[in-house]
Amino acid sequence: MSRLSAIWRYSLSDGVPRRSMAVALVVGTILNLINQGDVIFTGGPVNVAKMVLTFAVPYCVATYGAVSYRLRAGQGSGTNTRRRAERPRD
Repeated sequence: MSRLSAIWRYSLSDGVPRRSMAVALVVGTILNLINQGDVIFTGGPVNVAKMVLTFAVPYCVATYGAVSYRLRAGQGSGTNTRRRAERPRD
């Protein structure tokens, strides 16, 4: 399987879009209130492009994080944090 097809498959599978959307809604709402709150609450003209990008960026970042984790885990890079945490201490 090519790397591009793996990226595409990982970005659309196993709940990644749903989790990324949840992150985008929470973070995007907070950022929109910070960036355009005065305009929103006073009824002024809202910059729609800025609003869309404020939701799109957290979605892309969350998706990128999930996909990069799955790509790395699929390579068997040896960075298994669960195994490291379960090791008995001397």
